[in-house]
Amino acid sequence: MNSLYVHGLTVEYRENLLGTDVARPRISWRLESDRKATRQEAYQIQVAAHCTDFSSPVWDSGRVLSEESVLIPYEGAPLTSRTRYYFRVKAWDRFGRESDWCEAQWWETAFLHAKEWEAKWITPDPIAIDPDADPAFMLRKAFESDSKPVQSARIYATAAGVYELYLNGLRVGDEVLAPGWTSYRKRLQFQTYDVTALLRDGSNALGAMVADGWYKGRLGWENKTRHYGDRRALLLQLHIRYADGTEKTVVTDSDWKATLGPIRLSEIYDGETYDARDERTGWSEAAFDDSSWSPVVEVELPLHHLAAQENEPVRVTETLTPKAVVRTPAGETILDMGQNMVGRIRMSVAAPAGTTIQLTHAEVLDKDGNFYRGNIRTAKQQVIYIAKGTGMETYAPHFTFQGFRYVKVDGYPGQEKGLPLEAFIGEVLHSDMEPTGVFECSDPMVNQLQRNIVWGQRGNFLDVPTDCPQRDERLGWTGDAQVFAGTALFNYNAGSFFTKWLRDLKADQLEDGGVPFVVPNIIQGYSSAAWGDAATVIPWAVYAGLGDKRILAEQYESMKGWVDYIRAQGEHEHVWNTGFHFGDWLALDAKEGSYMGATPNHMVTAAYFALSTRIVRDAAEVLGCAEDAAYYGQLAERIAAAFRDEFMTPNGRVAAQTQTAHILALVFDLAERKDRARIAGDLNEMIVDNGYHLTTGFVGTPYLCFALSDNGYHDTAVKLLLQKEYPSWLYSVSKGATTIWEHWDGIKPDGSFWSEDMNSFNHYAYGAVGEWMYRRIAGLAPITDQPGYKRIRVEPDFTGGRLSHARASFKSMYGLIESEWAFKEDRLKVNVAIPANTTASILLRGAQADRVQVGGVALAQADGILLFRQEADGVRVEAGSGSYSFIYDRPEASYRTYHAGMRLGEMAQWDTAKRIMDRHAPGFADNLGFMSRMPLASAANSPMGSYISQEQYEAMLAELLSIRE
Repeated sequence: MNSLYVHGLTVEYRENLLGTDVARPRISWRLESDRKATRQEAYQIQVAAHCTDFSSPVWDSGRVLSEESVLIPYEGAPLTSRTRYYFRVKAWDRFGRESDWCEAQWWETAFLHAKEWEAKWITPDPIAIDPDADPAFMLRKAFESDSKPVQSARIYATAAGVYELYLNGLRVGDEVLAPGWTSYRKRLQFQTYDVTALLRDGSNALGAMVADGWYKGRLGWENKTRHYGDRRALLLQLHIRYADGTEKTVVTDSDWKATLGPIRLSEIYDGETYDARDERTGWSEAAFDDSSWSPVVEVELPLHHLAAQENEPVRVTETLTPKAVVRTPAGETILDMGQNMVGRIRMSVAAPAGTTIQLTHAEVLDKDGNFYRGNIRTAKQQVIYIAKGTGMETYAPHFTFQGFRYVKVDGYPGQEKGLPLEAFIGEVLHSDMEPTGVFECSDPMVNQLQRNIVWGQRGNFLDVPTDCPQRDERLGWTGDAQVFAGTALFNYNAGSFFTKWLRDLKADQLEDGGVPFVVPNIIQGYSSAAWGDAATVIPWAVYAGLGDKRILAEQYESMKGWVDYIRAQGEHEHVWNTGFHFGDWLALDAKEGSYMGATPNHMVTAAYFALSTRIVRDAAEVLGCAEDAAYYGQLAERIAAAFRDEFMTPNGRVAAQTQTAHILALVFDLAERKDRARIAGDLNEMIVDNGYHLTTGFVGTPYLCFALSDNGYHDTAVKLLLQKEYPSWLYSVSKGATTIWEHWDGIKPDGSFWSEDMNSFNHYAYGAVGEWMYRRIAGLAPITDQPGYKRIRVEPDFTGGRLSHARASFKSMYGLIESEWAFKEDRLKVNVAIPANTTASILLRGAQADRVQVGGVALAQADGILLFRQEADGVRVEAGSGSYSFIYDRPEASYRTYHAGMRLGEMAQWDTAKRIMDRHAPGFADNLGFMSRMPLASAANSPMGSYISQEQYEAMLAELLSIRE
């Protein structure tokens, strides 16, 4: 068996991609090798049309000398529509080995041109059926298939609304809420379905149900409907290809029939009402009598803006069974799902005809244990099922979703004696992205926090990145997506998810470059700092995390447009000081009655102006736009200088005395280098003086721990993470949260709630701390100059001793990366796994090179280690692919110094600590950024370093420890 092989083939991030209109789809693969430090030297790709016979390929790349194996564009003859392409890859490595051809995979094109649509948009005749009728439309058509072997059959379909398809009585596909939500006036996705196995010789029938969905239903807070159009419609084209090469096409046209069916109401916010007595048994089968059904009419809707499905569709990804039945003090019967989830309940019941069962959904119970819906606002979140009385019936809503943990049940037969748990199944719905990341550590509450972050992403990444999945909102807020993008890309491969959504952002962007608050945009609001910056931050995050250069190219004009828009605002081209801004939204230092934090809004705008301009500069360099790179680079420097003039004091302090103001100056690299230590010290002092509590909102919170860890206060950052008292990340965990809350005190310590007007218990923004957990605690991150984890940074930070172990794994485009560390008595073990065709820069913090062993041998003798060197913070190891287990002496001096410092901190002997340090090693404390009232956490980050000799260090340590004792 060959010890080098190719596997994991994808096209545009997906395996066996059915139905794409990408003209040059990109191919990716992974390498597996039994040798360490394996790097690809060359590859060969072959693509064949229709079959796996590669003797006459439509593209043969030949042997290409390149290490690239991610997102390689197809370079063959122009693709043709409705064609399956098979492809295979082989690779050569730097050891001179050649792999076998991998197993062939495929992708299939859909329509590549709008002119290929023969179908017409259809809707029920408005004379017969009111276009504004609440019930979902049912549409059908019978047709004949020739009695000869069928090679393939494909349906291409979409709707103005949301739809489900049926063929010969069976559901087509497993997508939910198709065609998804896009900027419908400019972009509408269509789906491709393989229905070969459902087709019959002779008589067949197609059926479709169409509801309002996002297209025509209620969205926003003003009971506004018809955001995109005033009637639902269906577009469908079935292509049957016979084995003899002939084809037959069935399309939506005036020959279809329509009626109203059992779905009496279905809305995104309000839920669904289903009257099973109105079911039309066999309605999508050929023999059904549709003589009483009404005609349809063709409607004029565009075809030119149709796009094949771009992201993973929404699907049922998991099922949950209720954990308990709760009888509340108010006498309500409640199902507890044990998890705040997004999706629907599938219910089974045997009941007399006309029995009405009502399911009402909510996230929490109040402090008395009663069902609480105050935070749902005007959304009904209600499902009503009326039984038909024909034995056991099973039902789940079709065109809606709910955000809930608790379900109040009314009308279920015999419920006063107890509900049968097995009759209720929770179906979890979200965009079916590939899970990629795992983080865990020695603290069980942090592990629950990570689970909450993942569940928050699942619930809110439902075709668009929503802000909350339960109340009358569920909109694609740009600010939330922007701050969470880094975390999102660890937990899931969100490449195609963000690609699709960013295309809508670009579509909804104003001509002057302004970016709406929500995408797709259905409210009148544009261009707030940190919100509009989704236009730059997210494309760059996808590029860095997945190596997707095309997304930068696609979004480049949008990115530039946003920065140019900011520059054009007001009279000062380098400080954006006009317009409305959300600022540090929901920060705890806000004035009474305000949602906006105390950090000046114009400071937030200036900081993000600098960030976005730098991103555009960097994108220009990647794309080879040298003039733009120079222009935006110079602009960024002037913006940073203007920031310092406007928001920094002459002696280098941050003028605004808020945590977020200091965070922005540090993380956005806006302070002079000479001032960073002082600013970091001031930030740390704010945290310590506040009892190790944060006061930050949407802008400051995602960057808070980075600001601390990267400036000598990692221990403070970890202590913040582990804080259980309000306000903190673990406070909600201590209150039983299973998702991330919108407010730090969504449920107050006394059990009462924050204001009902805006209190989501599934609101992922503050889950952005997950990125720091991956990058700093586990130490796993890409290096941007070789994006997509082609080159990997592994720098786990265990200093402080508050955690005893941590582990992160990440399924990158190249393969699985792992970083794990654990204290084993007086030893430290660091395990690292690096996939083939990548390299890693690993920091063994606190290590001495001659004391490190790898798999039982010295560093200098270890296979796969390319080089190593001693640095101030430890040993820097450059490694090729493979699995490594590093073991070395626990950095005890750092560890003990930290504890001595913490003891001094508890005794408030800060000045004493600094005097001791200055006496033994003048300037040591200042070089490390120690100011008055600052703990000694930095000593754990730079033991012995370049500032201090071993003798000085040991003498200082002894005196510090004597004070502690």
